Parts: sequence; structure tokens; C-alpha cells
Amino acid sequence: MLPILVVTGLSKEARLAAGPGIEAVGAGGSPERLRALLALRREPGCRAVISFGIAGGLDPSLVPGDVVIATGIADETGRRETDAALRDAIHSALSRADLTTHSADLAGVDAAVVSVAAKAELHALTGAAAVDMESHVAADFAARHGIPFAAIRVVCDPAERALPAFVTTALKPNGDPDIIAVLTALGRNPTHLPALIRLARDSGRAFAALARCRPGLVPDFDEPGARRSAGNAAR
Repeated sequence: MLPILVVTGLSKEARLAAGPGIEAVGAGGSPERLRALLALRREPGCRAVISFGIAGGLDPSLVPGDVVIATGIADETGRRETDAALRDAIHSALSRADLTTHSADLAGVDAAVVSVAAKAELHALTGAAAVDMESHVAADFAARHGIPFAAIRVVCDPAERALPAFVTTALKPNGDPDIIAVLTALGRNPTHLPALIRLARDSGRAFAALARCRPGLVPDFDEPGARRSAGNAAR
């Protein structure tokens, strides 16, 4: 059986996803790099695609650690629905986990949304509950190849909390944190320290919840081909 392709941004997300039946792909928080990696796949080589990782909160009611199982992905080109069978299977797989889950749209962006005002504007524009930088790229790849797509994203920074701008670039190409870049930025502006401490606390909650989402990456679902074969057999 072909694996499920799990698309991530950070190396820690990819490590949490790794396991039997999974091929994890990450691009260090760069949508352009992710597009290039996926473009190298002339054949999809997978039976489904799932976007998996942390996200920024847009809905003010969501808190760090809340899980969004995407109903659709909204970006500047419009909205793309996720696969209903795969989405339902993920809900079922996570039903026994100690998680707060929400069914809602995600927003996909090519540039990080870090200010409270920008989050509010994107929420008003799309109605999305959270935002990330990989789901829209992964959804496009799945659509091109006609395979099911879903997304599991955990809120890290909530809607009412801004991020220091430097954290969006303090990543190595493989998705590991660039500690030297972080320390350099703090040296230039020590007033960022409280925000960085809050981010560390929020990300700890988010990654703890993301680890409990791992069973959702290998859901038992009817693939389109299997459904068509079953229908043919019935006739």
C-alpha cells in the first residue's frame, strides 16, 4: 500500500509524524521551497496527503493546544474543500485522544501573519480558524494528482497574541530552529524576551497536543479508487 504523504513545515513536526505508512516532507517554513520539492514528484507516490503541524490562531475563541481538522483551505486563489471521507476518518481516529478539536477552515499564506491586526483581518476575510504556510501548497499538490487531502493543525500563538517578526526567519532550511539567529535578535532588542517566553510556553502546549494527533495520520478511510471498485463490484 502506498504511504500517506504528510506535509510539515518544521523538523519537529516531521519527527512527530514519522512512522510506518507515513512519508513526511518538510521545507523549513518556506512555501516556495515546499512547492519545489513537491514539483519533483512526477507521480504522487502516495494514497493521500495530510498537512500536519502547528498554526497561528485566527478565531479568538481558540487557545494554544486546540486542534483544527480542516473543512477547507482558503488562500488568495479561493477555497478548496478537504476530502470528507478522510476528514471523518481523522475525527474518528482522534476521538479517543484527550484533545479539543474543531472542524473549521484553515487559511494558507506565503508570508507569516504575525500581528494581531493582520490576524483579525485574515479571519474577517476568510472566516478561517487558523493559519499556516503549508496547507494551501499541499492542497494544490493533492488536487493536481486527484488524491484525497486533509489537514490537522494545532493552534500555537492565539489570535490576540503577536509574534516577534524575527521568529519567522529564525529557521534553518531543514526546519530546525536557528538558535544563533534568535540570540542575535535578542541581543539587538532584549525587549522581545517576554514575547519569546510566551511563545515557548504556547508552543509547548501545541506540540504536546500535536503528538497526541499522531493516530490521525493513519486513519482507516475509503479511498476514491476503493469506493469506485466497490461500486463496480456491486453492479
